[in-house]
Amino acid sequence: MTDAVEATARLGEWVARLDAARVPEPVLDRLSLVLLDVIGVTALGAGLEETSAMRSAWNAPPGPAPLIGAGRCVTVDAAAWLNATALVCLELDEGNKYAKGHPAAHGFPAVLALASEVDASGADTAAALLAAYEVASRFGRASRLRPGAHPHGSWGVAGAAAGCARLLGLGPDAVAAAIDTGAGLPVAGHFASATDGNPVRDAWMGAANLSGLVAARMAAAGSARNTGTAALSLGTLLGEFDPSELSGGLGDRWDIARGYFKRHASCSFTHPAADAVLDLRPGLDPSRITAVLVETHALGAGLASARWHNRLSAMFSTPFAVAAALLHGEVGPRTSLEDPRLRALARRVRLVEADDLTARLPDERAARVTVALADGTTRIREVPNPVGDADHRPLDEAELLALLRRWLPGLEDLIGRAAAFARELPALDHTGERLRELAGADETKEPK
Repeated sequence: MTDAVEATARLGEWVARLDAARVPEPVLDRLSLVLLDVIGVTALGAGLEETSAMRSAWNAPPGPAPLIGAGRCVTVDAAAWLNATALVCLELDEGNKYAKGHPAAHGFPAVLALASEVDASGADTAAALLAAYEVASRFGRASRLRPGAHPHGSWGVAGAAAGCARLLGLGPDAVAAAIDTGAGLPVAGHFASATDGNPVRDAWMGAANLSGLVAARMAAAGSARNTGTAALSLGTLLGEFDPSELSGGLGDRWDIARGYFKRHASCSFTHPAADAVLDLRPGLDPSRITAVLVETHALGAGLASARWHNRLSAMFSTPFAVAAALLHGEVGPRTSLEDPRLRALARRVRLVEADDLTARLPDERAARVTVALADGTTRIREVPNPVGDADHRPLDEAELLALLRRWLPGLEDLIGRAAAFARELPALDHTGERLRELAGADETKEPK
């Protein structure tokens, strides 16, 4: 417990003093890309029918914070929750293999909603976003969740709390108390909820962002304490916790620079296999494929089902991702789930764990794919990491913008505003109005 208290205190001091003007330029450039991705993917998720239905059911009153891409501004709490669930619902949000999850999605919606309310400066907002990411990532590194636990909504709450506390201008002790309180508000979600297609999995991210706001407000009120509760909540209850990871490389290593962007609307564990078959696809007739063997690491070996009930469960199926990539050249957010050719091809995909690929974790999330053809020949392709990973064919701004324009036809103005806001953020005097512009067009004209 003492180690967790001390490590959280060091984090609190670092966050409270974090100054965007002293952050290395490459880190700010990466923050710009992550922020662009967050805004664009949130707008994409906002256009889904089920997301629109949730906004209607929420019936949030008007407020200062934008529902990105949905044409409305609502209360801070509603925006934090609804934007977070829209961000993650299509499995396109940025992630980090070292954190073993999605640091940005855990805290960016809360920080942006709060920045809208307080009309924070761009420098303070940038610092808060970096604090949210770096703290969440370090808690992800520190947490070894029990088998079957899903990472959404657990270790990342501490990052949301850190970002919101930094935006509120709290001192080191109060920031540490906010972080510790956030660590005491985790969701205990099972991975099977995702593979079963239960949308509660998206709600875990809404809960994380809202809990981060709560933790920061408790600290601002003086009612939060740093007692090292992460060692109990994330450790004793949910798995194991190593507090030494919380301050490892603090100020020198920026985890935001080591993440990945997605070009497939599916779990990141499916991406290396999808990328491998895309490399094999030229000249390949899917109707002549008799079998596809996908070898993967231990983390991805459970995504083997060739049956799906809805888009969420499909996005956690490697057979779905491989079949979609082979048939369509992508795993897109609008890929038809009922295509009989896709379902038939998916049933010919077999997923197994390979010990040699598991041994490469965490630096590599590799896959090896063997495609067997009707003439008895085979084609083999191995990839070390998904395309878009900082270590393997990383995506730049032009490539991210190209993806967003393809996914968001007709919303070029919103994409342009998002790109400009992300680039200019550290230099802005105020962020409130610029953030509210990201609500986009009237809700009745939202993309379907």
